[in-house]
Amino acid sequence: MQVPALHLRMLGPMAVVRDGVALKLPASRKVRALIAYLALSARAPTRAHLCQLFGDIPSDPRGEIRWCLSKARAVLDDAGRRRITTSGDTVSVDLSDCSADVVEINRTMNLGIAKLGPEQLRVLSDLFVGEFLEGLEMHRCPAFSAWLLAQRRRLRACRVAVLEQLVGGHEVPSDDPLGYLEQWLQLAPFDRRVHERMLEEFGQRGQIREGDEHLAATARAFESDGLDCRRLRDAWRDAKARHAGGPVAEARADATAISTLPNSLEPTAVTSRRASIVVMPFVEQVADSAGRATLAGGLAHDIITRLAKLRSLFVIAQGTVFALHERSIGAEEAGRTLNVDFVVSGYLRRLGQRIVVNVELTETRTARVVWAEAFDHLLDDAFLMLDEIGNRIVSSIASEIESVERERAILKQPNSLDAWEAHHRGLWHMYRFNRADNERARHYFEMAVRLDRTFSRAYAGLSFTHFQNAFQGWTERERETERAFETAGQSLAVDDRDPAAHWSMGRALWLRGRQDQALAELNTTVSLSPNFALGHYTLAFVHSQSGDPQAAIEASDHSRLLSPFDPLLFGMLATRAMALVRLGRFDEAAEWATKAAARPNAHAHILAIAAHCLALAGRLEEARSFNALIHKTLPHYCTDDFLAAFRFAPDAVTLFRVGGERVGLE
Repeated sequence: MQVPALHLRMLGPMAVVRDGVALKLPASRKVRALIAYLALSARAPTRAHLCQLFGDIPSDPRGEIRWCLSKARAVLDDAGRRRITTSGDTVSVDLSDCSADVVEINRTMNLGIAKLGPEQLRVLSDLFVGEFLEGLEMHRCPAFSAWLLAQRRRLRACRVAVLEQLVGGHEVPSDDPLGYLEQWLQLAPFDRRVHERMLEEFGQRGQIREGDEHLAATARAFESDGLDCRRLRDAWRDAKARHAGGPVAEARADATAISTLPNSLEPTAVTSRRASIVVMPFVEQVADSAGRATLAGGLAHDIITRLAKLRSLFVIAQGTVFALHERSIGAEEAGRTLNVDFVVSGYLRRLGQRIVVNVELTETRTARVVWAEAFDHLLDDAFLMLDEIGNRIVSSIASEIESVERERAILKQPNSLDAWEAHHRGLWHMYRFNRADNERARHYFEMAVRLDRTFSRAYAGLSFTHFQNAFQGWTERERETERAFETAGQSLAVDDRDPAAHWSMGRALWLRGRQDQALAELNTTVSLSPNFALGHYTLAFVHSQSGDPQAAIEASDHSRLLSPFDPLLFGMLATRAMALVRLGRFDEAAEWATKAAARPNAHAHILAIAAHCLALAGRLEEARSFNALIHKTLPHYCTDDFLAAFRFAPDAVTLFRVGGERVGLE
């Protein structure tokens, strides 16, 4: 294996090693900090951004950055190999032939550490030799200081995740697990899991006095910080009974979500498990304006409120979030203290008349960044900016968490699923959009409602499988329509504030031919949660056939803005195409319909939309190719089947029949 020409160490005091020899680094902290920042930047930053981050010479910040870059090149560049390059106004560093400790940690964490063996985990743990960029604090550069603090907190969370996996997921034959537990405890003193694991270890060793002392010290620390210690007392009592050969206490389900009061951090288990999430206040990279501080706080509050309206997540209350923030508890530590599944964190920075918001969604236990995005917006209207960015953040968070939960559920044994996991296993199959998977989805949704009769989303999912059976013609339409209506009603009865319940009822009413009532339910859906993308999509679906085609286009566009990678993206595109047909804009309709047909899992009706739209646009050869594709699986499919699936207004029926005649689908 070829040894990298250059190694960059950023944990502990910064060091650069070339061919085994440590280089003498520039005395300037700013140069060393710039090297690290460029090495870890996901996108090439602009010079303007670097000036804002590092420039503290008001008269010539660009000149200062030029000087820093020249010194950085002297460290990283080799003869004939320029690693720091510029393109226009951007600056980037290419370390593809080098190694860097934090880059390697980031790569491994994002791939996932659950499948790493003990030796691989030990190697990863050994990379954490000190604080990130030790000694490189620069108090005159507040934007860099905010970035440095965020990186240090994130890397501490990564280290904790590695230690937890090392002591909890594997045997450690040659090491003393207490050593790893003590490291974990130093990094996350209010993480209940480390205390539970420590008490279990004392119990296994028969060290009762040590366990009693640890619990007493922990209880004092927790109670002084407003945290409840009852679970730890229960855990120690059970561990002593278990390892003393006495009766084992009944197993207690881990609390996977907590409820909190504004002036207390005491957790309370909830009865029905949902993915839990905490949204931390966003960090201001330039904190010299009271207005901008209000903007950051307002954005976090807005995201908390909008996520709560979705009803699919357990969201930590704002009072608790800001109480933790006031104690300078970072996002990662807050996630472990509150024992939630996901943490949202981010920061704002101002670039002239623009605001850039960077957001990350992280899995608490693995420290894996599930999703990250930067949102750039003009600061001409602060409230409009908050609304638009908040919409996109909330929809992306909900979509990414659902995706993570689906993938996690599909890996579990079916007989070990709880209601939440069975629901997400059902979603995984439902989004395959074929008859066999739809039947499997129905099975898992039925399992979910058997396990939890109060699970509104599971009834909504079940309603959707019956809708699919009716819409796709897989079983008898009238019977499945009534089942879709019945299960949507059960969803509403359980939780009439859940937007998914009204969404499922809107679809069921559309199947029954009650368009006005369907639209009323769907409007309720988006009123309850303006970020519920499927509500906007289904409004577009109904309007595109026999309602207002312009309203359909607007709703379709909004649904895609909220959820650009949605499993139902083909439907969002296709509804726009149908609306354009009714407006007589056949060329545009053909373009949108072919985009819809190109999406994964696009079913026969979507292909038929493409065939009819292309025919109306005069693109007959392309239309016939979609006709042939449909007939490979459905040899007798024709325009009558297509029209029977939908509820088109008479003008649309006439147009689609013309298209069918041209392409041979009649």
